[in-house]
Formats: sequence, C-alpha cells, structure tokens
Amino acid sequence: MLTKRIIPCLDVTLDRKGGCVVKGVEFVHLRDAGDPVELAKRYNEEGADELVFLDITASHERRCTMIDVIERTADEVFIPLTVGGGIASTEAIRNILRAGADKVSINTAAVKNPDFVKESSEIFGSQCIVTAIDCRRNTNLKDNKDKTIIELEDGTKAWYEVVIYGGRTPTGLDAVQWAQKVEALGSGEILLTSMDRDGTKDGYDLPITRTLSETLDIPIIASGGAGNIGHMYDAFTEGKADAALAASIFHFGEYTIGEAKEYLREKGVAIRD
Repeated sequence: MLTKRIIPCLDVTLDRKGGCVVKGVEFVHLRDAGDPVELAKRYNEEGADELVFLDITASHERRCTMIDVIERTADEVFIPLTVGGGIASTEAIRNILRAGADKVSINTAAVKNPDFVKESSEIFGSQCIVTAIDCRRNTNLKDNKDKTIIELEDGTKAWYEVVIYGGRTPTGLDAVQWAQKVEALGSGEILLTSMDRDGTKDGYDLPITRTLSETLDIPIIASGGAGNIGHMYDAFTEGKADAALAASIFHFGEYTIGEAKEYLREKGVAIRD
C-alpha cells in the first residue's frame, strides 16, 4: 500500500523583507503567517513529508518567482520541495531547480500554453512537473452540457471551472477534462485547490477530489479547506487523495505535523514515518 503524504504549504507574497507567508480565504483577505524560511525549517524538523512553496501573486503581478527566498528555504529543508508561482518557461524551471527545488508547480502558464507541460516534462521528467489546478464550482449546467457533471454533498450538481492568475480569472475550462489533458501531456502530479474551500476550514472539496483520484493514474494532492486533522482523514478515505496539503492549521499552531500523523495512523491510514 502506498503511504499518504502530509504537506504544509507556504503561500508567499513579496514584501519589503523579500517575502512573507500569508493565509487568506479564497486567495484574498491575506494575513501574515510568518517568515517562510523559519516555517520551512520548523516543518522539516516536525517530520513533514514534503513542502510546497507557492508565490501566489507572481503570475498576477507578471513577475518571476522569488529565487533568493527559495535558495534560503532549500538550505533549511531536507525533504522534497515543490515551488510554484509565475513559472512560464523552461529557463524559469531550470533556475528554480538550481535554487534547490525538487519539483515545480505550473498553473496559469500551462492553461495558456498546454504544450508547456509536455515540453517541461520531456526536459526535466514527469516526476518534476506538478500541474496546479485551481477551480470553482459552477452550477450553470444549461449552457455547459459538455462539462463533467459532479454530484455535490447536498445532491445538487455542478461542474468545476478552472481559474487562473491566483484565482482571479475564470477560464471556461472543465477541471476534470483539463486534468486528463495534462496527465496525457506528461504531468506527474496534480495539486488540486478548491477555491470554494480555500481558507474556510470547512474541509476539503471531496466531490472533485474523489472524481480526479478515480479518473487519473497520477497522484492527487488535495488542497483548500483543511480546518482540522479529521478533514485530512476525509481527504484520504472519502476523497481518495494521495496527499493532503494544509496551511493555516499548521502555521498558527493548531496542530503539529506529528499530531496529524499520529491521529491518521490511529485511524488506520498508512502514513510515512
């Protein structure tokens, strides 16, 4: 049995100090959560399986990811580090990997140019390319008969629309169909974030997580909505995710990585040591 992964996420924005970790609700109303390097060091020591570093305003601000912060973060962690935000070229990927990242997460650039996924995976290997998919529920079914319709928790039906530029711009793309396409293009993993759940602490969006987990052969990282470690259990059992990403429950000291892993082991989930 493959073990499940616990992954803290550092959502980083540029500030006068060079970068700070923030947390908001649906990618807005951001509040300071601390220094990215110090948080990364703490999570490494607590036993996180991996770490995700997302420069969440890089694409919107049309700038490159913060290389200096990545270098300082990579110096403090000895677990796989995935970096995303504003990555739009193979040169940018190469620079981020040289700075110490193990994987890169591409999002907006992939939607605008799907061949970027194929080119990147051919150059750096599929294991290095994570496609981030941010999506929102869309209940307009009348004009979207070609979409993948999913039954929600209350029995209503919706499709999930891909959004880009840090959740600011809807694309009309169906999230399930887009995920299938990037898998075929060579992406090695999907980082799935439900914009409806991000920062709400209401739990992961299980309908879309389960649908992608059952549809694709590559791993699915569930993201958006973790309010307690019970939600992680739901992501693994009901959502069938391969990994659970969380931010605020770890950043603000509600739980440690160790507490999350102990809880999940007691519930019978295979978790890495």
